[in-house]
Amino acid sequence: MSKLISILLSGFILIQSFQITLEDIMQIDELIEHAKFHKQEYGDNFFVFLSKHYGELKAEHSKTNQEEQSDHEQLPFQFQGQSTVLLAFLSSNYHTDFSRFKIKKIAESNFHYLNLYVSQHDKELLQPPRQA
Repeated sequence: MSKLISILLSGFILIQSFQITLEDIMQIDELIEHAKFHKQEYGDNFFVFLSKHYGELKAEHSKTNQEEQSDHEQLPFQFQGQSTVLLAFLSSNYHTDFSRFKIKKIAESNFHYLNLYVSQHDKELLQPPRQA
């Protein structure tokens, strides 16, 4: 059961990394309908259809077929997102003089050590050899 859950979660993470959303999955039927339209109208196979809508022929196809623009907007996987990272470096003329701060030294310590180790032997366990 744990293997099944780990496989499902890893598949879910893989799908999210491709940025496939639930809305894209719901629009797959429109993709199939539009592919059938292209096959009937232009005689395109599925790979040419994908190239016209997602590949290198996309710009040419959108210029020549303006009347299908509303159908093209309904196709899935039209993600136009981007990632932006903004870095801001603020320069200020405010300088802090740390020499005016005084460090207060506390002479009294709040440390107490109690040796709780009790040896079980009368003598040391390891004794160095004695010189006679």
